[in-house]
Amino acid sequence: MTGKKPDSNGRGSRGVTLSDVARLAGVAPMTVSRCLNQPETVRSETRLKVQRAIEQTGYVPNRLAGALASSRSRLVAVVLPMVTNPIFSDTFQAINERLTHAGYQVLLGVSGYQTEHEQQLLEVILSRRPDGIILTGTLHTPASRHRLRASNVPVVETWDLSREPIDMLVGFSHEKVGREVARHLLGKGYRRFALLAVNDPRGLRRAESFIHALAEQGISDVPRQVSEGLPTLAHGRAGLTELIEQGGMLPDSPLMVVCTSDTIAHGVLTEAAARGIRVPQALAVIGFGDMNFAAHTFPALSTVRIDGQRMGDSAASMLLDRLNGREGSETVQDIGFTLIERDSTSMLS
Repeated sequence: MTGKKPDSNGRGSRGVTLSDVARLAGVAPMTVSRCLNQPETVRSETRLKVQRAIEQTGYVPNRLAGALASSRSRLVAVVLPMVTNPIFSDTFQAINERLTHAGYQVLLGVSGYQTEHEQQLLEVILSRRPDGIILTGTLHTPASRHRLRASNVPVVETWDLSREPIDMLVGFSHEKVGREVARHLLGKGYRRFALLAVNDPRGLRRAESFIHALAEQGISDVPRQVSEGLPTLAHGRAGLTELIEQGGMLPDSPLMVVCTSDTIAHGVLTEAAARGIRVPQALAVIGFGDMNFAAHTFPALSTVRIDGQRMGDSAASMLLDRLNGREGSETVQDIGFTLIERDSTSMLS
């Protein structure tokens, strides 16, 4: 390479530039730019030459300069409540694959189910001038909603439905999940229920809908426990222990424990096994999420399946349609849910 004046440490006084890459590859600087930003418009042989030159020089594209020139940052931010839950990670993986293939970089933020923390994240995210934002849920602080609408950045909310989305929306009705679970279990003959949850706002909406549906059928005595923090097996084990201590187990009538997470339900199954309680003969359990372990617990866990990958694909497609100027595409999509019947609730079928 020529044109560089070494500094006192023997390094070039300036970084490797796009023009340096172009000279080494034997192409015009504009060709290098197209390889980086619109690779589909460049012949594969040329892309290969440019890629080799980039690797040889160690060139790092100046994304900020490119954003200023094109008004595009090629950055999309995704905010999840947690990354340890497989259903959220499936959604993020689908989003990341679609957007990366389309030439976007994905920035991940974790809100921990706290709208105030999400607001802080969004302040930082918006300062980076992203091309789009994908959020989990529709519950945000008033400041977040105002800031997002004022920014004119395309926004896709996921994992919920709302009559007043910020922009675009893909999800399902949590209230409908609660009603459908109640209808299904009542139809199987269960009449004694308990509910275990954590203070996730969407999970609590499912729980309230479930309780309301039972009340409409004359069942109002439903013990419920709401724990703080993210769902864990410990919540399920402690929850069942407390139900037993409250006299919830009766020899002639099975108790149906409805959990707002498969993780909590797994904890209930674990505690039942430790105490020698037969499932589903004395105790039945249903969860939510159909996580990758649900079909392999003992007994296998009944649950509600949400297609997290489809959620991510749909959210990414909506955003890309907007970014590519394809008007007229749907902006609200209900992907629904599926109730999965397995051995943990099969006794009365």
